[in-house]
Amino acid sequence: MKWNAELYDQKHAFVYQYGESLLELLDAKPGENILDLGCGTGHLTQRIQSLGAIVTGIDSSAEMIQQAEENFPEIKFSVANATNFYFEEPFDAIFSNAVLHWIKDQDSLIKTVYNNLKPGGRFVAEMGGRGNVGKMIAATQQVLLKYGYVDQAAIVMWYFPSLGEYTKRLEDQGFRVTFATHYDRKTPLQDGDKGVAKWIAMFGDEYMKGVPEAEKQQLLKEITDLLEPQYNENGQWYADYKRLKFIAIKE
Repeated sequence: MKWNAELYDQKHAFVYQYGESLLELLDAKPGENILDLGCGTGHLTQRIQSLGAIVTGIDSSAEMIQQAEENFPEIKFSVANATNFYFEEPFDAIFSNAVLHWIKDQDSLIKTVYNNLKPGGRFVAEMGGRGNVGKMIAATQQVLLKYGYVDQAAIVMWYFPSLGEYTKRLEDQGFRVTFATHYDRKTPLQDGDKGVAKWIAMFGDEYMKGVPEAEKQQLLKEITDLLEPQYNENGQWYADYKRLKFIAIKE
């Protein structure tokens, strides 16, 4: 997926802003060696550094890494794949905010994280959980099918597991899960009734591949209209986010 780093920073800053609470779980200590996995444009990476840690940021998107380097030139960033990265020096902690649900090969991801941690090191992450943006997905699929876009409607873009499903994956790879929660987090969208279309443009554009531009606008309008009764609260629109958050320790 090709990311629009500028749009991400301008209109979807909530992604890293909500990650601030995850920093409390990370509890970074001065001098710790920490990896920010899926660092995006680097805002949370910089916050980890400000706590005194030695931090590295990686992301699979060259566009995101370029923006991160421009934002925070004093931090080391690099393009890397979450399922097969390697560092000679293992980390005290690996941190990941709103990234893991994008990765299809979860077992390789978890194994790679495990292998890049010191014994006793911690994996602290937040991701989409089962039911995340379920109303958004359902409305999008309904409208795509109405217009005959069967293949697009069948796309499975994300992996949103239950708490039990994901903690078992972590345990199967050798982690001890010391904290995990699956919770509702309604999330504000930017620019009122334009927020749904902008969210889909940023995160769900695969659904619109092959749809002519003129028709795309009509589809987005109908998706927005379907969601309005559930998303519009006195002019502020909210998406139906459900999240997983956990701490897992390398035994």
